[in-house]
Amino acid sequence: MSGQQDRTSKALVQASAAVLKRARRKRLSEASPLVASLPKQIAAVDIVLGSACPIWGQSRYLSFDRLGTYGLAEFQIEGDGNCQFRALADQIFRNPDYHKHVRKAVMKQLKEFRKQYESYVPMEYKVYLKKMKRSGEWGDHLTLQAAADRFGAKICLLTSFKDTCLIEIVPRDLTPTKELWLSFWCEVHYNSLYGIDDLLTRKAKKKHWLF
Repeated sequence: MSGQQDRTSKALVQASAAVLKRARRKRLSEASPLVASLPKQIAAVDIVLGSACPIWGQSRYLSFDRLGTYGLAEFQIEGDGNCQFRALADQIFRNPDYHKHVRKAVMKQLKEFRKQYESYVPMEYKVYLKKMKRSGEWGDHLTLQAAADRFGAKICLLTSFKDTCLIEIVPRDLTPTKELWLSFWCEVHYNSLYGIDDLLTRKAKKKHWLF
């Protein structure tokens, strides 16, 4: 990375620091108002997550820089095709092994509220559901939105994208009651995020099937 690129990346991180720090202070302590309707929200996420990966070659360095800026650390998630659901399960239950239950809840949301989601699927909806229900099938922008809707949570993605540091996915009809923080390595992998001190004291929660 050239000196100019390095200075540019640092400037971008510094410019967004105040915004993200305020968001982090509100984490799990203040419900945030809805900021977009479902169609707009899905479309916005689709544009970012479904686009070609616009990152610098040294994206790992950049995201480590971003994590450090906000005092966050990654809990490493297994890369077996279930990483999105494992990361969500870790945020909800402090146990990524509950990923099958999270996927089941997301699939239930997609089936019960078909009209809200099917226009964003580039194939026959039944085919999409059959494909997505399989363990090991990668989650996408639509499963993230369905998870936000099902669990009443704002999902915050700290990304390795060059121009989009943070993506927030909010539920359509509910005021979020919690925030789920994930890191997203462009088109490749999700990990679970914690404050550095929180990661050191992370403990598994009991399962409560409220979905």
